[in-house]
Amino acid sequence: MATNGENGRHQEVGHKSLLQSDALYQYILETSVYPREPEAMKELREITAKHPWNLMTTSADEGQFLNMLLKLINAKNTMEIGVFTGYSLLATAMALPDDGKILAMDINRDNYEIGLPVIEKAGLAHKIEFREGPALPVLDQMIEDGQYHGSYDFIFVDADKDNYLNYHKRLIDLVKIGGLIGYDNTLWNGSVVAPPDAPLRKYVRYYRDFVLELNKALAADPRIEICQLPVGDGITLCRRIS
Repeated sequence: MATNGENGRHQEVGHKSLLQSDALYQYILETSVYPREPEAMKELREITAKHPWNLMTTSADEGQFLNMLLKLINAKNTMEIGVFTGYSLLATAMALPDDGKILAMDINRDNYEIGLPVIEKAGLAHKIEFREGPALPVLDQMIEDGQYHGSYDFIFVDADKDNYLNYHKRLIDLVKIGGLIGYDNTLWNGSVVAPPDAPLRKYVRYYRDFVLELNKALAADPRIEICQLPVGDGITLCRRIS
């Protein structure tokens, strides 16, 4: 992972780029991302930067990417698993039409409520249905109900990496054919290519094997087409084809 800039301009928040040059990442942010970042997203990004867990947020370049992607696929009905303060959620809400909907799930409502005033001020809260608690029981209930099969245009997952495969087993039933699932952090701090004895932070080492297992499973899944992008900390897009 690139180190922080000389002046700490992005303050580590969302600084998950795998670019070898920190200056090049800063160039992308200052030339293409920050000048076009909506005021509400800038406000939420700056609020999140003060959070002690700010590295959990979606990076600004990835937020920009998600916003454009959702517009390109004309997404209307979406889901987000893992919300934190809501930066990616806000990027999604801005991309959806006025009657678009996002089912947003996170185990921590307090973090979500940090960003909620910004979302409300932007006039986008009506698009969001937030549910606090583990997502797996909700997904199981949705599948059991039957009415949600193939109903989602886009699903974004940025949550507990040890459950990514468990999410995938369920989400493949809920996303429509031709729809997308995006899994965040699939390059996991660059650790996916680190040697076994590499000095890694404890949480990076703990989740690395789960990320490796996910990447291998997605590559072998005949129900999807995949594209793994070195945006942020790595995002893998899965397009359901069957």
